[in-house]
Amino acid sequence: MLSRHKLAEGAKKGMLADSALIAHGRGEAFDYLLGEQTIPSAQLATQEASARLNSASHPIISLNGNVVALCGEESLRLASKIGCPVEINIFYRTPERMAALLDYLIEINERLELGVTILGQAPDAMIPGLEGPRAACHSEGIYSSDVILVPLEDGDRCEALVAMGKDVIVIDLNPLSRSAKMASVTIVDELSRVISNLIEMQPNVRKPTDWNNELCLQQAIDFICESLSTGKQSAY
Repeated sequence: MLSRHKLAEGAKKGMLADSALIAHGRGEAFDYLLGEQTIPSAQLATQEASARLNSASHPIISLNGNVVALCGEESLRLASKIGCPVEINIFYRTPERMAALLDYLIEINERLELGVTILGQAPDAMIPGLEGPRAACHSEGIYSSDVILVPLEDGDRCEALVAMGKDVIVIDLNPLSRSAKMASVTIVDELSRVISNLIEMQPNVRKPTDWNNELCLQQAIDFICESLSTGKQSAY
């Protein structure tokens, strides 16, 4: 209910695309199957993500409208702890929507004195092999990053970023999605829980491992299948 309220407020402020609530609803359905909890494979994936973000030379957190509305402040707090910028990258890009998103994040950043660099206003580079508005990015941000956290990703951009040689960390409640399968590390968990867990893990001195993302996804699928067979999924 709180997440839906945040999205409704974000929509009133002009931060969201028309399809935002539909996209959120798809994720909610999978979260019910997970029992609205961080399952063991997701916890391991979050630890791996944290290790990679902290070991990166140029880490970055990519934000879209839903992420800003649901956990914009928490994303900035995470970026501040890691010491990396955030970049707004959206498909349905209009000057009004970008202004709403940037103003919202800038106000939080200044009020909490987090010192995070917020990018997205004037992209000056393009992601190779990707068409549409999301191909535009900042040369000092997404384009030059080596590890990128991309919550609520779309599959084609995830594939293009991996093709650039980047470690792409995706938060996706659907372990069968294209982005989940294409990512370097997929965290099958709800966005707010993941960001909270990542914040708690800072500072992180773990080293990245030889991560098996296919195994992680299969473990998530197995958990969902078991919850369906035993009736232990969310009772919502």
